[in-house]
Amino acid sequence: MTRISPIRLDDFRGTNPMNKTLLLGAATALTFLAMPASAQDSGGGVPADSVFVFNTLLFLIGGFLVMWMAAGFAMLEAGLVRSKNVSMQCTKNIALFSLAGIMFTLVGYNVLYPGDGNWLYEGWVGNPSVKDIKLLDEAGNPTVAAGDGYSSGSDFFFQLMFCAATASIVSGTLAERIKLWPFLIFTAILTGLIYPIVASWQWGGGVLSAAGFSDFAGSTLVHSTGGWAALAGAILLGARRGKFRDGQVHPMPGSSMPLATLGTFILWLGWFGFNGGSQLALGSIADADAVSQIFANTNIAASGGALAAMVLTQLLYGKVDLTMVLNGALAGLVSITAEPLAPTMIEAMLIGAIGGVIVVFAVPLLDKMRIDDVVGAIPVHLLAGIWGTIAVAFNTQTEISEGVARTMSEQVMVQLYGIGLVGLFTFAVSFMLFLILKLFVGIRVSEEDEYIGLDAAEIGIEAYPEFGKGSQSL
Repeated sequence: MTRISPIRLDDFRGTNPMNKTLLLGAATALTFLAMPASAQDSGGGVPADSVFVFNTLLFLIGGFLVMWMAAGFAMLEAGLVRSKNVSMQCTKNIALFSLAGIMFTLVGYNVLYPGDGNWLYEGWVGNPSVKDIKLLDEAGNPTVAAGDGYSSGSDFFFQLMFCAATASIVSGTLAERIKLWPFLIFTAILTGLIYPIVASWQWGGGVLSAAGFSDFAGSTLVHSTGGWAALAGAILLGARRGKFRDGQVHPMPGSSMPLATLGTFILWLGWFGFNGGSQLALGSIADADAVSQIFANTNIAASGGALAAMVLTQLLYGKVDLTMVLNGALAGLVSITAEPLAPTMIEAMLIGAIGGVIVVFAVPLLDKMRIDDVVGAIPVHLLAGIWGTIAVAFNTQTEISEGVARTMSEQVMVQLYGIGLVGLFTFAVSFMLFLILKLFVGIRVSEEDEYIGLDAAEIGIEAYPEFGKGSQSL
């Protein structure tokens, strides 16, 4: 094999600095072209090892960006609950994240990806056996090869973050009146079985995948699943005491709007990993370009949602409502998650804007129904998730067979089928679990504990006197 000598700036002594740089660039390009063809794969001219590394890197970067969303959820919830419940929300968020990691490792990952022949019920429920991921074999060699496309450990890490995000959605809705341990029991089942079963229907090759359902990064599989579970819990748990009195809705302002705003920005940042990482590949020019477009569409959808909520609240109420603006941005992000690649940027902006409009109208609607959603997670994650999943049909029609594509109206029906199936299963199972917990354990704190706050009642943290004034009111 011909050996190619390294290129150095010293080879161009006496040359003008600008010309020296140009010559170096040209020589480097010629060196690359002179590389033996055997070092490249036959597909796109990219070494297989490089494809493996870049794909794995996308999973890892996307994963830790989605992990950072846990901080965003914690900040958002801490800012939107009253000061006497802030520490409790922080406790719930770090506990649910840790619990999700354990449950997904023990059973959830294997349920989500049952593979061939590992279904308990073909296409519906994977085998919930423990699946241990080993990075090295007994000889100390990697257990994967470049031909696998990416590291299995990176895929596990990425999918785990999605699982944890689902549980975070439930936490905010049920804030300020649910007991800690019953909530964590529900979280264990949600992250170990409910979410993995739902996700397996599409991403594990189950019934929704076979039906042609399309949900790129989880508007329904992640966000609506969390939203349906939150709705079931909110109905059984009931509203906070004092929220609905004398036929009127009494606002309960949160502890810190700056904290809630910072949490929203962190969620916005994490969403680039959420959607961008779901491309699942970064080893080619086409994949790199797709990830870039996904980033751009994700960002402008959030912008559309925030601005739509801002303008609409000004028109309806005469003033801008910051909580609506924050949730409008999040609703825009949820809306674009089902298909962040196919739309143009203008279309992505409109999809996000409609998500923001949904939030503005859905929040007072829930109040009229006397459903108390502390952080607005049901409008953001459930309703905007439904909208985003339906919107997929406007840009993506699935091939039924070679050369034949499903029409927009046909794809809408398939999307509605997926939404209905996920909603029916998640709501029914969640409602049953919360009901069992309510009957045998109890899920709601006492009136006295709710009055003094869950920080003191549940985890023994007393409010600072200077911040406690006025925070004890119901």
